Amino acid sequence: MKYIIILSSFVLLYACGSKQTTEQTTDNAVVKETVITLTDAQLKNSQLQIGKLEERNISSIIKVNGKIDVPPQNMVSVSMPLGGYLKTTKLLPGMHVGKGEVIATMEDLQYIQLQQEYLTAKSKVVFAEAEYNRQKELNQSKATSDKVFQQAQMDYNTQKIALSALSEKLKLININPQSLSENTLSKAVNIYSPIDGFVSKVNVNIGKYVNPADILFELVNTSDIHLNIKVFEKDLEKLAIGQKVMAYNNQSDKKHPCEIILISQDLTPERTAEVHCHFLDYDKTLLPGMYMNADIEVKSNHVLTLPEEAIVSFEGKEYVFVTEKEKTYILMEVKTGSKENGFIEIVNGEKISQKSIVTKGAYTLLMKLKNKSEE
Repeated sequence: MKYIIILSSFVLLYACGSKQTTEQTTDNAVVKETVITLTDAQLKNSQLQIGKLEERNISSIIKVNGKIDVPPQNMVSVSMPLGGYLKTTKLLPGMHVGKGEVIATMEDLQYIQLQQEYLTAKSKVVFAEAEYNRQKELNQSKATSDKVFQQAQMDYNTQKIALSALSEKLKLININPQSLSENTLSKAVNIYSPIDGFVSKVNVNIGKYVNPADILFELVNTSDIHLNIKVFEKDLEKLAIGQKVMAYNNQSDKKHPCEIILISQDLTPERTAEVHCHFLDYDKTLLPGMYMNADIEVKSNHVLTLPEEAIVSFEGKEYVFVTEKEKTYILMEVKTGSKENGFIEIVNGEKISQKSIVTKGAYTLLMKLKNKSEE
């Protein structure tokens, strides 16, 4: 009876062990099974195409981000050099203004005083010029001394300098000295838009007094916006002026072609450099300050490639099917790189460079291989 119990236990343990081994084999079958052989009918239905690795020039992509910016010459801060009170303005952020358009009117008593000083200086110049010419004639006939003539000459030059200085001050507040007379004196002056663009900020209101250093409005010309992207130090050597960049916003499927126009020579503490790109097509929806993503195309040397259809993915890895003999194919792991125009770089392609590879129908073989493993 004792021997019967021992024998039964042995049989039970053996059965359990066999079952565990079978389960392990089944669980790992997909990993271990790498060879698939097709029948004539399966081969005909699979419509496989066979090819080999090809050398191609293929571009790699550097993914970066940045924001839309405008050149300094396209951003203007408008102020009043002599200060004054804001009398009128119609500007609101987002409004379009044309170059030379009146955007505000200022008032102040000092404007009248400046115009008065100019007209007074202009009259003094006329008198000083006449006195200078008279003393010059007298001096030539020795009817007056050189000292008197030189004094008249100095007074004339001094008045011309004062008139010229006052003329430039009038131009600062947009008053044309040539058209100014005693009949055109005004306490109000206009402010004109220096560029064709949009209003980005309005910092004043009607009746407010502004100092010469105060900024009334900020204007921006968006017709020459550019993309300012951040590129890491390790990728800078791959860039060049004129290189193509494709910019896009995560909230839109539209892509905007750009071209690199400037590469900064300074690095930030984060080891990045600014790269400025010009938009090839102006788009009104692109606004300064908007964040963008971008792909930079980097040309590679000749690399070994396969059609993308030749690559199958399984459990986070990538494989190809290599022809071992007629109707028999082996699954081999590969490492892939950049993609372009339907082709993909095979980084470790040397080990299969002389082999025939399934370039079409690879996923059909993978399904058959999985089904075989599950049998």
